[in-house]
Amino acid sequence: MSLARFSFNQATTQRWPLPEVVAGCVAAGVPGIGLWREPVAGYGLARSAKLVRDAGLTVTSLCRGGFFSADDWRAENLLAIEEAAVLGAPELVLVSGGLPAGSRDVDGARQRVADAIGELAPHAEAAGVRLAIEPLHPMFAADRCVIATLGQALDIAERFDPSVVGVVVDAYHVWWDDTVYAQIARAATRIAAFQVCDWVTPLPEGVLLGRALPGDGCIELRRLREAVDAAGYVGPIEVEVFSAEVWARPGAEVLDAAIAGYLRHVV
Repeated sequence: MSLARFSFNQATTQRWPLPEVVAGCVAAGVPGIGLWREPVAGYGLARSAKLVRDAGLTVTSLCRGGFFSADDWRAENLLAIEEAAVLGAPELVLVSGGLPAGSRDVDGARQRVADAIGELAPHAEAAGVRLAIEPLHPMFAADRCVIATLGQALDIAERFDPSVVGVVVDAYHVWWDDTVYAQIARAATRIAAFQVCDWVTPLPEGVLLGRALPGDGCIELRRLREAVDAAGYVGPIEVEVFSAEVWARPGAEVLDAAIAGYLRHVV
C-alpha cells in the first residue's frame, strides 16, 4: 500500500527537533509534513521553509491560528497567515478558542469566531492560504474551542468560498458524533484537512494528551477515511498524536509505528 497521501504531523514527536523530523520523513519515504508555529519559530521561519523545501517534502498544514478570545487575536492570526504562506502550507488550522474569562455566553463566543474569520478571510485569500476551522471534542469547549462539532464548523465555513475557508476532520474530535458521516458528506469540497489518531481510556489528567497512534484505540478510522474520500477529499492524511507516552519514545520508532498503523487501520 502507498504512502502517497501520508503526512506526519510534527506534534506526534514533540521532542524530535525539526531537522530530525524532516530527515526521518525523507528516510521513511514520507511525502508530507504538518508543521506547528512554535517549533518553526524556534528553528526560524525562513530556515524551516528552506529545510522542508530542500528535502522535497510538502507542507500539508500549519497549526495553528484561532484563539479568538485573546486580546491580540487579529495580529496573531495575520502573522500566522503570513507564516503559512512562507512555508508553502495550503491550510492554516484554526482552533477557535474557548469562552472569554468569566463568560458563560457560548453563543456569543461562537458568533465572535464567525466574525473573526470573516475579518481574516480576505487576508488569507490574498496570501493563498485556506483557513481550516477545526472542531474540537466538546470537553474542550470551555477553554480551547467553542466550535465542538463538524456541523458548527460548517455553519461558519459555508458563508465563504470553499477555497478560502474549509474545515478539518480530526478523527479524535469527531468520531463520537452520530451525525458526523452526514456532516462529512455535507462538507464535500470544504474538507481542508483530514487528521487521524486514536482514542484511548482512561483519559489522562487534563485530557489533552489522551490520544494514541492509529490502531491503538477504538475509532473506526478506515470508515472515516472512506467517508471523506466519498465526499470528494483527495488530500493528505495527517497522523497527529498528543501523548506523553508516545512523546517519550524515539522519534524514528514513532514514525515507523505511525506508518504501520496508517497502512493497517486507515487505508
